[in-house]
Amino acid sequence: MFQSPTAPTTTNKDNPILAMKRYELKYILNADEVAYIREALKGHMEIDQFGKTSIASLYYDTPSYSLIRASVEKPEFKEKIRLRAYGLATDDSPVFLELKRKAYGIVYKRRVKTTVPLVNKFFEGEGDICSGGQINNEIKSFRDHYKTLVPACLIIYDRTAYFEPGGDLRLTIDEDPRYRMEHLDLTTSMEGTSLLPKGGAILEIKVQAAMPLWLTEILSKGRIYKGSFSKYGEAYRQQILKVRSLNYV
Repeated sequence: MFQSPTAPTTTNKDNPILAMKRYELKYILNADEVAYIREALKGHMEIDQFGKTSIASLYYDTPSYSLIRASVEKPEFKEKIRLRAYGLATDDSPVFLELKRKAYGIVYKRRVKTTVPLVNKFFEGEGDICSGGQINNEIKSFRDHYKTLVPACLIIYDRTAYFEPGGDLRLTIDEDPRYRMEHLDLTTSMEGTSLLPKGGAILEIKVQAAMPLWLTEILSKGRIYKGSFSKYGEAYRQQILKVRSLNYV
């Protein structure tokens, strides 16, 4: 099923069809480290035009959670599909269906602009998600391969995105990441159970090639070290622990 895109395109969230290929490096930050990073980035990167944005991503999975169960085993290749909204969605507002794959450390993402009603029909097996083309075919093949994909987990966070003027470096700080596994609807609310201790955030660095030396020095000086963190994976882990604890009551 896996085909790597040959080149990245713009990451503008309003772009209706989009493909990206990049490395994504993740770091778990506490409140002090968030403040340090924000200050250290001044003069190197700028906050994008959207400022801090609340993002909700609805992950689809099989009824047995086979996608996330495979993902948490940390294989060389893994894939996920999610529907993303910027703020609360309505039936008419734009949302983005994203097929995300990671192979040997490189992240490939396919994304199409759509609406909630069209996505609901798509996962019920009714037609294409957009009007043909390679990205449509990849997403449709993904759906048909797994046969039954249903809403499984809603991930929400408050993101500040930075860009490097004149460069391809992107950086995001996702504050208060949270989740819920009920009321799986992008139109309901932005509430959820926290994934990290209070003040915690996830720093993601997205690069096409090597990280610039100045950024490496900032991370080293702040003693901020790369980790491994999946929001959906952590939500699934926490939910499993909840279920087990209830079973022992």
